[in-house]
Amino acid sequence: MKDPKKGDEVTWKSHGGEAHGTVEKKQTTDTKIKGHTVKASEEEPQFIVRSDKGGKAAHKADALTKA
Repeated sequence: MKDPKKGDEVTWKSHGGEAHGTVEKKQTTDTKIKGHTVKASEEEPQFIVRSDKGGKAAHKADALTKA
């Protein structure tokens, strides 16, 4: 996906198949999710998404597809 925005509904590949959720924000600094460090920068941002099941994850834009 070229430029995900807050509120966009997206899908991505997960361990259990395809997941669906909503973009919460564009992350441009390192952060932690579920105890894991997420590396992010202005040049290589990550997008924080909340799945329909309530989980939170970070993905690069090219890993997301508009739902």
